[in-house]
Amino acid sequence: MFLNCHSYHSLRYGTLSVKELVAQAHALGISELVLTDINTVTAIYEFKKECENKGIKPIAGVEIRKDGRLLYITVAKEFSGIGEVNKMITDYHCNGKDLCEMAPEFDKVLVIYPLENIPEVLKDNEFIGIREEELTLLIRPEFQRLISRMVILQPVTFSTKEEYHLHRILRAIDHNTLLSKLEETEICRKSEYLRAEKSILEAFQRYPEIIQNTKNIFSSCSFEFDFKKVRNQLNFTKSRESDLKFLTRLAYLGLKKRYGLDHEEARKRIEKELKVIHELKFCSYFLITWDIIRYSNRMGFMHVGRGSGANSIVSYCLGITDICPLELDLYFERFLNLNRNTPPDFDIDWSWQERDPMLQYIFDRYGKEHVAFCGTNVEFKYKSIFREVGKVFGLPKEELDSLTTQSVEAHDRNKVVDRVAKYGKLLEKFPNQRSMHACGILISEEPITNFTALEMPPKGFPIVQFDMYTAEDIGLEKFDILSQRGLGTINDTVKLIKETRGITMDIRDTTISKNEALANEHLAQGKTIGCFYIESPAMRGLLRRLKCGDYRTLVAASSIIRPGVAQSGMMREYIFRHNHPDQFEYFHSVFEDHLKETYGIMVYQEDVIKIAQYFGGLSLADGDILRRAMSGKGRSLEKLQEVKANFFASCKGKGHSEQLTAEAYRQIESFAGYSFCKAHSASYAVESYQSLYLKVYYPLEFMVSVINNQGGFYRTEVYIHEAKMSGASVQTPCVNTSEYQTVLRGKEIYLGFMLLQGLESRLAHGIAEERHKNGNFQSLEDFIRRIPIGIETIQTLIFIGAFRFTGQPKNELLVEARLLLINFKPENRGLLLIEEPVQEYKLPQLKRENFEDAFDEIEIIGFPVSCIPFDLLKTSYRGSVMVKDLVLHHKKQVKMMAYLISRKHVPTKKGTMYFGTWIDVNGDYFDTAHFPDSLNEYPFQGGGCYLLLGTVEVDYHFPTITIHKMAKMPMIPDPRYAYDKDKQYDIHRQIREDVSMTSRKPYPQAHEIGLPRQKFQ
Repeated sequence: MFLNCHSYHSLRYGTLSVKELVAQAHALGISELVLTDINTVTAIYEFKKECENKGIKPIAGVEIRKDGRLLYITVAKEFSGIGEVNKMITDYHCNGKDLCEMAPEFDKVLVIYPLENIPEVLKDNEFIGIREEELTLLIRPEFQRLISRMVILQPVTFSTKEEYHLHRILRAIDHNTLLSKLEETEICRKSEYLRAEKSILEAFQRYPEIIQNTKNIFSSCSFEFDFKKVRNQLNFTKSRESDLKFLTRLAYLGLKKRYGLDHEEARKRIEKELKVIHELKFCSYFLITWDIIRYSNRMGFMHVGRGSGANSIVSYCLGITDICPLELDLYFERFLNLNRNTPPDFDIDWSWQERDPMLQYIFDRYGKEHVAFCGTNVEFKYKSIFREVGKVFGLPKEELDSLTTQSVEAHDRNKVVDRVAKYGKLLEKFPNQRSMHACGILISEEPITNFTALEMPPKGFPIVQFDMYTAEDIGLEKFDILSQRGLGTINDTVKLIKETRGITMDIRDTTISKNEALANEHLAQGKTIGCFYIESPAMRGLLRRLKCGDYRTLVAASSIIRPGVAQSGMMREYIFRHNHPDQFEYFHSVFEDHLKETYGIMVYQEDVIKIAQYFGGLSLADGDILRRAMSGKGRSLEKLQEVKANFFASCKGKGHSEQLTAEAYRQIESFAGYSFCKAHSASYAVESYQSLYLKVYYPLEFMVSVINNQGGFYRTEVYIHEAKMSGASVQTPCVNTSEYQTVLRGKEIYLGFMLLQGLESRLAHGIAEERHKNGNFQSLEDFIRRIPIGIETIQTLIFIGAFRFTGQPKNELLVEARLLLINFKPENRGLLLIEEPVQEYKLPQLKRENFEDAFDEIEIIGFPVSCIPFDLLKTSYRGSVMVKDLVLHHKKQVKMMAYLISRKHVPTKKGTMYFGTWIDVNGDYFDTAHFPDSLNEYPFQGGGCYLLLGTVEVDYHFPTITIHKMAKMPMIPDPRYAYDKDKQYDIHRQIREDVSMTSRKPYPQAHEIGLPRQKFQ
C-alpha cells in the first residue's frame, strides 16, 4: 500500500536511510514497496538489493516536485520506465526545459496525482492518490466520479516523532529559515510514516475499488535489473573481435618503439595480457583511454598515467603510462586478473590548465547522451551540522561560531544547545547535497539516462545522481581524469626553456631524468623544494635519512611516507634496514624470497598481497579484498575480519606458529586504509624526477613556473627565496616589463601582477595587453591616460615600484598621481589624437628612509623582496651555528637565529607538538621539533624571525633540533610611520607562516615498533 516512500536521499526532506526504510517495512510484514525520492533515482539500486535481501518486492519511482510543490508521483512499470522519467528530469536540470504541471506522455510509467493537482482529463496510465485523512472529501460530487481512478496514497517520510521533528529541521535548513517561521505547506503531514497495512485497508474498506486499484499497480510493476552486466561502452570499433585486433596492432607498434622487436620477455607479456584483457571484455576500455591520450598528445599536452594501470605492459606500449613494468617487476594481475569481480580504472593526470579541454574532448567525442561525471553525496559534517541546526533554532552568529569550533563536551549547556546537539547527532552521515566527483567520468553503451537522471553543477559538466560505488555496482567503470599543479609546472618549464634558451626538451623521455648524477646528488641531500611530491619537510627528511640517490629508492620512499606505513612503524624500520643491511635477518624465508627489494618489509600493496598468498595461503579473491581495503574503499573494510579468520586458519594449516602468524598479520593489517600500489609510487617517482631534473639544470625557469602554477606545499615567498638561492635577481612588478604572470628576463625575474593583493585580475591583464598593443608607457601621466584606473590601485602600483622606470621617488609619483586624477576626465581616455607633452611638476624633495620599500612589499605582496627578513631585525646577532655545520653538533646544544617557513601540528599522547621548518641567514633550510612542554612555555607567535635554543639530533644523516626555548625577535619599526607610533608595528602582523594540521596518531618510537630483526625459530 506504500506507493510513495522517501529515503534521506530526498535531500533535506526524508529522514530514513534505505536500509532503515526496508528493515522497518520487513518488521511490519510489508511485502511490496515503492521508493519515490524527490526528483532523484540516487537510491533505487541500493533499494533493490536491500528489498531482495528481506524478501520484499521492490518497485522504483520518482516524486516530481517543482519549487518544493508536489506535481505528481511516477512509478515505473518496468526498468525502462525509469529511463523515461530520467530523461524528463535531465531535460529540466540540463537542457532548460520546464517541468509541466501535468506529466508528459509516458510509455512504461504510471502517474499518481495528489488531490491538489488533478488534471482535467486522466490518461490511461494516470491515477489520483487519496490519503486516509482526505476520505471525507469523497462525498463531494467532483471527487465521486473519480473514485474509479483513485489509489491509496500513504507517503512515508519518517518513522518516529523524533524523526518528524528532524524532518522539520531539515525543511527549515533547506529554506534557510527559523523553525518557528516554517510554513505548514513546506513540511510533510504527521501521517507520513510506515504502519501495518491492515490499519490502512481498514480505513479504506468502504472503497474496495481504491484498494484494488492500488493492488493492481503493485502487480503490474516490476524492477528487474542485471547487476552483473557491463554497462560501459562495449566496443571502440564495430565489435569485440575488431577491438582486439586493433588493440593488438597498437600494442605491437608500441612494443617496437619501447623495446624493439627482439625483446622476447616483453612480447610474451603482451600476449598474456591481451588474452586476459579480451576475456574480461576490457579492450574497449583500453582503446578509449588510448584515444583520449592520443588527443592529448596531438594537442601537445603532458599527462601522467598512474595507479595500478602502470602494472600493464600493454598500457605502457600504448603510451597510457610511462612506467616499464619489467624494469620494476610489476605484475599484471594486480591490475587485471580473471578472479576479479570488477575491473579497475586508469588514473590519468593532466595539468590543471589543460584538464578542461580534455574533458570537453571526451564529452564531444563520445556524446553527451553517453558521458557524465560520477556524483558524490556531500554529507552533513560536524561544523555544518551545528551551524545549520543552530541557525534554525535562532542562535546568534557568535554562539554558532563557538559551537562549530569546540567539541561537544566544551559547549555551554542549555536547553537550546542540547536540542541542537541531539538533532545534530541524528543528522550525522545524512547526505546534504549532491556534488561532482573530483575526477570520475562514466562512458556508457546505452544512453546514460537509462540508468540515472543528470544534474548540472556550476562546473558545467553533467553529473549522475549516484556515487562511484553505485556506478561500480551497476556495471559502469569510471575513467579518472585528474589535474594537478605539478604537471603544470613541468609543462610550463619546458616551454620556458624553449623560449629563453632555444632548447627543445622531451621531458617524457624518462631516461634523461632517472640517472643523472647531479640530480641524484640533490635528491640525496633533500634539495627538492618545488618538486612534485618530494618537497614537503617530511619527504625531504626521509630522502636525507635514506641518502636517496636512485630511482628505485625514490619509488620506495614515495610509498613509505604514506600514513599507513609510517604509522605502523614500517617507515622507521625501512630506514634502519636501508642504512644497516647487515644488521637484521629475514624472520621467515617467504619474506626473503618475495620482499628482498624492500628488506623484508611490506612497503607496497603488492607486498601485502604476496605475503597473504605465499605466506598465508589466501586465495586471489581474498587478496583482492585486502587490496580494496588498503585502497581506502571503506565498504570492504568490514570484510577484513572474514579474511583474518581465513588467514589464521590457513597459516595454521601451513604449520606457522600462532606467534609468527600474529606478527605477519599485524604487519598486513597496518596497511588497511593507506598505501600505494608499487606502480602508483613509480608513477609519482617519475614525475618527481622530471621536476627535479628541471630544477637542477634549469633552476630559474623551473622556479618561475612553480610560482606561476601557484606553488605546491609552500607559499610563494619560499619559491622566490629558492630562485634567489639559484642566482636570480628578483624584481617587483614593473608596468613596462611585467606580465600577469611572473616572467624571466635573463637572470632577472619580474614578479607578475597576479601577486599584487587588491589588484583586479581584469586590470592586471589589461596593463600588459595595452603595453603589447601600443608600446611602453612613457610616464605616469601616459599610463593614467591609457589605463582605466583609480587612485587606490595607482597607489598600489606606485608603492610596489611599478613606475621606477621614471626615475622619480615614490612620494613624488604619489603626489603627481593625485594631481593628475583630480582633473582627469575618464571619457577622454584613449581619445587623444596628438600626444600632449607631459606636464612637469616642481615638488619639494621628499626623503625616503631605508627599508621603506621592504615594508611596502610586505603590505602589498606579503613578504620583502628588496631585502631578506633578517635585515629587518633590531639585533645584528645571527646565531652561533649555521645550518651547514649542524651535522657536526650531534647531541650538542646550539643557538640559532632563523626565519619561520612552516610548521606542522601533530597530536601526541602528551598533547600537541609541532615540527618547524626554517631558514638561517645563509638561506639554508633546517627542521625543528617542539614538544608539548616546550610549547607551553615558548609557543609560536606567528611569522617572523626567532631565536632558537635546542639540542641537535642527527638521525641517519639528517639533523633536527629539539627546541627547549624560543623567542620571536623584534623587527625595526615601520619607517613609513615614523611620526605615528600607533601604526609602527601594524604591518608586522602580515608576515606569514605556513601551518598544516594533521589528526593522525603519533608515529611510534623505535622501542614501540617491535618488528623482528631475527629469524623466527
